[in-house]
Amino acid sequence: MTILPISDPAFASYGKILEGYDTQELLRTLEAATPLPQGVEYVPSQPELEALPLTSLLASNAYGGMPIQMGWCNGHNTKLNCLEYHRDSELNCGTEDFILLLARMDDIAPDGTLDTGLVKAFRVPAGVLVEVYATTLHYAPCSAAKGAGFRVLVALPKGTNGPRPDIQALNREDSMLWACNKWLLAHPESSEAAQGAPAVLRGENIDIAADV
Repeated sequence: MTILPISDPAFASYGKILEGYDTQELLRTLEAATPLPQGVEYVPSQPELEALPLTSLLASNAYGGMPIQMGWCNGHNTKLNCLEYHRDSELNCGTEDFILLLARMDDIAPDGTLDTGLVKAFRVPAGVLVEVYATTLHYAPCSAAKGAGFRVLVALPKGTNGPRPDIQALNREDSMLWACNKWLLAHPESSEAAQGAPAVLRGENIDIAADV
């Protein structure tokens, strides 16, 4: 699979680099306060991250005054497994280079399925703060080198990925609501599909292990 840098013009459809922010203290805190598991772990809210001056700056500037949460997704990973989206942009920044596997909401077919052949891979350099648009499908980061791990900030509106609201499904999208402000498309091979997530990703469960 071709892995493009986020400086490539193709990334403009999926997100952008957020300039003007000093991420050095964030990177030090991610390194010191969060683990590096062998698998992948996600924590939506980390007190040490939320105590940083950067948090209030992102809430006021990047999110226009909305309350946000500062969490992380760390570990080792090379596979797609799922795609998700939110109603708002997500911000990421890593202590090491990492790779994002991305698609667009308009890649979803009328029947709610998505061909994984439409997924693109982008490499995010360490320390670069990147915005992933609300219309971009994404999931766990991937390792940028064989055996390498990643520690990645995940900033989102407060409450995202919390308990799923108890709703009456009115349409196909409602059946994809997996958690608060989290709509999920799972590959049939994923553990999420085994837990009941809609198995609507068609094609290969992408694994970039041979490409890094």
